[in-house]
Amino acid sequence: MRFARLIVPALIASYCLIAQPLTAQQGNSKPSEEVYPDRIPEAQDKPFPGSMTLKVDARDVERGIFNVEQTISVPQPGTFTLLYPEWLPGKHAPRGEIEKLAGLMFFAGDQKLRWERDPAYVYAFHVTVPEGVDKITARFQFTSATKPSQGRVVVTPKMMNLQWNSMSLYPAGYYVRNIPVTATVAWPDGWRAGTALRRESKRDDTITYGTVDYETLVDSPVFAGAYFKRWKLSDRVWLNVVADAPEYLKASKEYIDAHRRLVAEAVHLFGSQQYDEYDFLLALTDEMGSIGLEHHRSSENGVDREYFTEWDKGVGRRGLLPHEMTHSWNGKYRRPSGIWTPDYRTPKRDNLLWVYEGQTQFWGYVLSARSGLYSKQDVLSALASIAATFDLRKGREWRPLIDTTHDPVVAARKPKPWTSWQRTEAYYNEGMLIWLEADGIIRRESGGTKSLQDFARAFFGGRDGDWGVVTYDYGDIINTLNQIQPYDWDGFFQPRLYSTTSEAPKNGLALGGYRLAYTPEQTPYLRDRERRGKNADHSYSLGMTVRSNGNISSVIWDSPAFYAGLTNAHKIIAVHEEDFSLDTLKAAINAARDGDAPPITLLVKKGERYKTVTMDYRGGLRYPRLEKITEEPGGLDLLLAPQVTAQEQGAD
Repeated sequence: MRFARLIVPALIASYCLIAQPLTAQQGNSKPSEEVYPDRIPEAQDKPFPGSMTLKVDARDVERGIFNVEQTISVPQPGTFTLLYPEWLPGKHAPRGEIEKLAGLMFFAGDQKLRWERDPAYVYAFHVTVPEGVDKITARFQFTSATKPSQGRVVVTPKMMNLQWNSMSLYPAGYYVRNIPVTATVAWPDGWRAGTALRRESKRDDTITYGTVDYETLVDSPVFAGAYFKRWKLSDRVWLNVVADAPEYLKASKEYIDAHRRLVAEAVHLFGSQQYDEYDFLLALTDEMGSIGLEHHRSSENGVDREYFTEWDKGVGRRGLLPHEMTHSWNGKYRRPSGIWTPDYRTPKRDNLLWVYEGQTQFWGYVLSARSGLYSKQDVLSALASIAATFDLRKGREWRPLIDTTHDPVVAARKPKPWTSWQRTEAYYNEGMLIWLEADGIIRRESGGTKSLQDFARAFFGGRDGDWGVVTYDYGDIINTLNQIQPYDWDGFFQPRLYSTTSEAPKNGLALGGYRLAYTPEQTPYLRDRERRGKNADHSYSLGMTVRSNGNISSVIWDSPAFYAGLTNAHKIIAVHEEDFSLDTLKAAINAARDGDAPPITLLVKKGERYKTVTMDYRGGLRYPRLEKITEEPGGLDLLLAPQVTAQEQGAD
């Protein structure tokens, strides 16, 4: 017992010692930082000592699987690092779909090689190359999305959009413009393809394209399909169209001539052609995912398949091609220094997207009107809608325009619960309004002898046929504007870019001879937009947009709908105890203008819960439009007028 009595006090003392909290002097456990070496070579402007061949089997259209075999020269034995493109040109954010790369294996002849993914940069693969090996072969699949929830669908049984960045790797340590590559594609039987690449040879349905540098390859995607048609728009420009079915390829001469005028007006605007040849790639589809992406000598454009067959019902997405072609000058030839990068690993700096996209948006609308793809009135209606929409976006009170240039990275273009408060990529359309005001100032200060077109020629035009890259910064913009028309341009841009405000920059409308107004009647442009979207836009009245099935797709911050507690997760079931329809909702808004009428009452559902909300809104239906404020032709009238005659265009 004596032995037990001695042990017990000792155990108690030990327990008390362990249970006591650590003192400040003792501190918590603290690891030391482990420094990991960067195993990825930095890109250098030197020739790659070798070449690449890329073979893509694109025939598995039912499953959307691309099988790839790529042979790459190896400068020396040891660790050889290959990269999968991450920061893609025109995407303004890291968008490389590396999660869809599968089955990756490397070989030296028949010998399978060991590889490992870089633990810090997952787009890099380190391959162990034995002595005596001067080239390796990579085999893998790009497993494209089979439904929209997995990403953009790029393959259907009748068409596809092949983007080379998804189908290839490239060696680290070199500017991508210094890596030569030859690409071959096996297409489905009978398919035809459009691309800025030039065909070197064809055997059955397999096409080998001429050797180019890797930068050019990535910048030259392909649209291919079973139903394909090609129109010549000028001596250097082609319209390549794929469609879900052959009937959607029926385009009258009138419609194609509008696209010919687009090319003529664009060349007249910039005074040069920054390409040797240019290929519009246009998909008319409800099956493949839509797209609008610029390239130097081509553009990827996906629109509704009724683009030609329902031409008379409204403008639809006819403004897409003017926007993307403008990028050949603005964005591809002239490029912000932070957006040009030597490879697809280096992050881009998007601060100047208000020029890259904002002024492109401006010229896109101008060229739409000048070519006849839009009527002048349709463009005026679009401008009214944009100005009114940005007036409603309360997020401008906390988030300046310049900060939205980072939104492609911050938000990755995912849906937002409160777009009007969070803001999105406002540099497109709000940037366009700023450039509209700049055009008005140049016209006013020069007495009508100059306009923003003089800036466009001086800044974006270059040596004809030069499809290289000339970078610029903010100072270059200010200097060129001052050469065109002296003014305090820095003082003009700084508050519009960096200050928070409560109102959209609408002075360009006034300088152009118009003002924003609201009426109970929609313009044809807005009616067409609602028809195509199968919704009703009551943003300017109740503060919400509603789909035809009752789902609320957006709610404006600080609007009647917002204060009624509605969100874009609600669905309207009934209006004043009647089954919901777009017409009954419009009728209720209209009836509420009578002061003696009851407030608008909605039965809504969110998940499994129902509730009734009321909105005592009395303003009636409100839709934006532009009203002329002068009898004389204003700057907007002159801006949107055609500049090229039929004789100058050479039309027959």
